[in-house]
Amino acid sequence: MKTQEFLSLLKENQNKKILFEYKKGSLVGANYHITEIKNIIIDAVDCGAGTDYWKETIVQLWESPTEKDTAEYMSGFKALDILNKVDHIKPMEKNAEIKFEYSNANFHTAQLHVLSHQKNEQFLLFNLSVQQTDCKAKDACGIPVETENDSNTSCTPGSGCC
Repeated sequence: MKTQEFLSLLKENQNKKILFEYKKGSLVGANYHITEIKNIIIDAVDCGAGTDYWKETIVQLWESPTEKDTAEYMSGFKALDILNKVDHIKPMEKNAEIKFEYSNANFHTAQLHVLSHQKNEQFLLFNLSVQQTDCKAKDACGIPVETENDSNTSCTPGSGCC
């Protein structure tokens, strides 16, 4: 999800509570705070000597240990207000991918991608996921590239899988 799409969703859903599912069935606690917004520039070289460059927005979520009994989630209005304040101080790249940095006692620190979102009358829920590492230079490293048919367990004549 791009930063602009996230901001637009907050703007359209200011009266809703904002929830984050950091792994299936596990929500960031209602006591979360947005503690930091990072404008990240990635200028990379992969193992095959390929270069790449991109930008990301990282929103850090932190659960306050002194507010464990908090039952009310942050509203879209409050989250948007925080992000707008940050944007006035350090403008965010609106076309950059947005990620959420989070951890707790049972979950390692990770930068999580937005897989999807759902909304109802009360909530706007963002489903987050850890993106696995991968080799970007499979050809140069001699790693076979998995095709769509590689995961197909049924192989029929003419399908190209056998």
